[in-house]
Amino acid sequence: MSILPAMTFSDDQAEAHDAIAEALRGSGIDIDEGKTLALRESAKPRIMAVTGKAGSGKTLLLSELVKTLRHAGVEVVSGDYEGRRRKDRRTLAILAPTNKAASVLRMRGVPATTIHRILYTPVYDPEYERIAEWLARNGDRPEIEGLTDAALDRAQAFYATNASIPGALAAAGLRGSDFITGWKRREDPLDVGFIDESSMLDDRQFEDLAEIFPTLLLFGDPAQLAPVNQSGAMVFDRLAETQIKHLNRVHRQAADNPILDLAHALADPQLEFPDFERMVEDAARTDDRVVYGQRVEVDLMARSPVLVWRNATRVRLINAFRSVYGAPADRLMEGEPLICDGIELPVKHRKKRLDLEARGLIKGAQVIYLGPGRKDGFSRLHVIGTEDPRVSAASIVKIEKPDEEEPFIPHAARMGATFLHGAAVTIHKAQGSQWDEVQVFAPDLYVAARMGRVEAGQPLWKRLAYVAITRAQSRLYWVVRNRLSKPTQELQVADLIVPAPLLTLSEEEPVR
Repeated sequence: MSILPAMTFSDDQAEAHDAIAEALRGSGIDIDEGKTLALRESAKPRIMAVTGKAGSGKTLLLSELVKTLRHAGVEVVSGDYEGRRRKDRRTLAILAPTNKAASVLRMRGVPATTIHRILYTPVYDPEYERIAEWLARNGDRPEIEGLTDAALDRAQAFYATNASIPGALAAAGLRGSDFITGWKRREDPLDVGFIDESSMLDDRQFEDLAEIFPTLLLFGDPAQLAPVNQSGAMVFDRLAETQIKHLNRVHRQAADNPILDLAHALADPQLEFPDFERMVEDAARTDDRVVYGQRVEVDLMARSPVLVWRNATRVRLINAFRSVYGAPADRLMEGEPLICDGIELPVKHRKKRLDLEARGLIKGAQVIYLGPGRKDGFSRLHVIGTEDPRVSAASIVKIEKPDEEEPFIPHAARMGATFLHGAAVTIHKAQGSQWDEVQVFAPDLYVAARMGRVEAGQPLWKRLAYVAITRAQSRLYWVVRNRLSKPTQELQVADLIVPAPLLTLSEEEPVR
C-alpha cells in the first residue's frame, strides 16, 4: 500500500519530493511503499540539494521526509548513542552547522543534532552501555551494581519521552563522566544525511559529510552569505543542475508576514538602500512586528545580540552594553551573554577538546555566563540551543576594547574554551540562528551600500540585510541611530529553564 505525504505539497515541493524519493529508492529505501532493503556497500553516492529563500517550505519538506523515512523503518541517529550495527539497519541523521540551527529544527519536532556530534562519537563505559542497549531495545534489562530498579525505571521513562540516552542515564543519577569515557572520530559510514542551513558549510565540512553519507541531501538558501574565504560560493553551487531542486513559491507570505515581505523585496535589482529604509518605515507604521527604532534596546541584547556588519561597531556596542549594566572591569556578571570562539588546547589534550565540542561548545555557540566554578578558571555556563545546556568548563573570556589591539581578559584558565562577548555579533556569525526578536544595526548596512561592494553578483548590503532580517521570528527592530537605551531590569538567568537533568562537562563539578 502506498504511503502518501501527510500534507498537500505545492507543485515545486512535490517535484522535489518525487526526485528525492527516486534517489532514496536507488539506495534501497522506498518511502512511497514504506519499506527498506539492506544498504548496498557498493551503492553509488547520491548528493542532492533543495534550495529556496526564507519561507519557501524547505524545512516543511525536510520534516515530512523525516516522517516518511521513519515510517519506512529508517532509524534516526542522534549522535548521543548508536546501537550495534546490523546489516538490515538503515539510518538517517538530521544535521545543522550550529547548536542554534539544530535547536530550531528540534522545536519543530525534527530530531536534529550538530554536524560535530556526528563526526565524533561518544565511547561508553561497557557497564553502562548495557543500559543504553536495553533502552534502544537491543538487549535485556540489565542489573547494574549501584543502580536500583527505581533508577532504571526513571531512565526508561525519560527515554520514552525524550529519546536521549545521556538524558536517560542522567535521570538514573549518573553524570556524563560516569558513562562516557571519551570521544573518537567516526570510522564507520552512516546512511542518509539531511543537512539544514547548508549555505554555511565550508568545503572541508562538505567533504567530511560526503565520506560519511552515501546519500546526502542539502537544504540551503542561496540568498544568504557564503562561508568566509569561499569567494561567495556555496557547496551546492558545485552540483549539476539535475541535482538541485529549487523551491520558488514563498508559502509563509500567505500569512501576511511583513518581515518576510521586506526580506524578499531585496531581490528587486532596482531597489536602493534609501528606498528600502522607507519600506521598513512604512511597514512599521502599519504592523508592530516591524519597529523602526531610534535606539538599540539594551534589554534585548542579553538574549538576542544586535546584528552588525563591522567589527568596530560590534566592539563599541558590547562595551556600551557592559557600561549601562555597570559591569565591573575585572570580572563578568551573572547573565552576561558570550559567544564561543573555539577551543585552546594543545594536541595532547585532544580528548578534552572533543568532550568540550561534543557537549555544544563549538565555534559560534551562544552561551550565558552563570558564574564562576569551584576551581580557578572554570565557568558555569548555559549553552543556548543544546539539549543538555548546563555545563562547567575551563574558560578564557576575551572582551575587545575600542581602539585597543589586545582584548581585556576578565576570566581566564590556562587553557580551555574561549569566548567573546555576545551582546552584539556580526551578521556572518548570526547565520543559522534565529531569535524571537532581532535588532539590526542599519547604519552599518548604509556604510556597506555606500561602499558599493558586490558579492556573487548582488550588492553586499542586500545580502547582509536579507540574512539579518530573516533571523527574526516574531519582531524585527531596524535601528537607524547610534544610541542605546537604559536597562529596565538587572541581568538575570531565571528565564533559562532546564527541561532535563543536568550533565557536567568536566571532572570539576556538577552544575547546579
